[in-house]
Amino acid sequence: MQDAPSTADDPRLEALRAWLASQWPGETPTLEPASADASFRRYFRVRLRDGTRIVMDAPPQREDTGPFIRVAALMREAGLHVPEVIAADREQGFLLLTDLGATTYLNALTEANADGLFADAITALIAWQRASRPGVLPPYDRALLQRELDLFPEWYVGRHLGTTLGEAQQAALSRIGSVLIDSALAQPQVHVHRDYMPRNLMLSTPNPGVLDFQDAVHGPITYDLASLFRDAFISWPEPRVIDWVARYWEQARRAGLPVDADFGEFYRAFEWMGLQRHLKVLGIFARIRYRDGKPAYLEDAPRFLRYAREVAVRYAALSPLLQLLDELEQRGPQVGYTF
Repeated sequence: MQDAPSTADDPRLEALRAWLASQWPGETPTLEPASADASFRRYFRVRLRDGTRIVMDAPPQREDTGPFIRVAALMREAGLHVPEVIAADREQGFLLLTDLGATTYLNALTEANADGLFADAITALIAWQRASRPGVLPPYDRALLQRELDLFPEWYVGRHLGTTLGEAQQAALSRIGSVLIDSALAQPQVHVHRDYMPRNLMLSTPNPGVLDFQDAVHGPITYDLASLFRDAFISWPEPRVIDWVARYWEQARRAGLPVDADFGEFYRAFEWMGLQRHLKVLGIFARIRYRDGKPAYLEDAPRFLRYAREVAVRYAALSPLLQLLDELEQRGPQVGYTF
């Protein structure tokens, strides 16, 4: 059990304790940190005589609890296991939620259980995608995809590496960005969790419990799949990833989802969607370090650079990105191949 947080020099925590006390008159809830978050949100586990709850602290000047409440309802309607909102004080930025447990997929995954856990995650993802309706969630449109890609040159290259791209490098990165965005927008559009990764999936009954969905959008069908299997904190051998993506593809076709009939083309779209995410995340991790003072995330940058190189080396259309990464890392060019 983690130590209870102190209210010293933390007026929000003091306000949170007062709000919780109003929910349970006559009882003194015990608080302990429940999870870390790359945003400005904090989560605490509340221990009571009748069990545990989770409380979200989302400073209203930084975070809006409305999307969490709306998307939770959408996911519950789709049959997913998500936290129930028990009480809310949106003015203060507090949400009281049911507790889905303390064990994430990230902590639980092993070579032996990965097939079973990912099978459950795929089933839940397909249920979420089957519930898709246009106009319900914000669109994952060209402007948003481009803003995400722009984080890479601004924060990772400019701030972290201390490098200014030359005109030719800027042009090459712009062309690659257009290729990746065009591929994303050409895909069937469905509901997208936007961070469907093992850290946000919980071992629970029913399995999995799904968290951190407040940024959901309507966008490319491969996006959540790329988040699941090209994760920030755990990597898998390529043959195993191909097998899991093929299992999703087969089940999605049987479920009537509009995936490409050619698995090779579907896998290419999956890889290119993942590459857009890799570049975005590199920028986000650098921004979290330099703007928000959270350096730990950037320690996983080498994993995303490896992901990006592994994709770029496989496709001739992406070779300018491979050259740019070589120049940024001051490495000699690698010989690529295509399929």
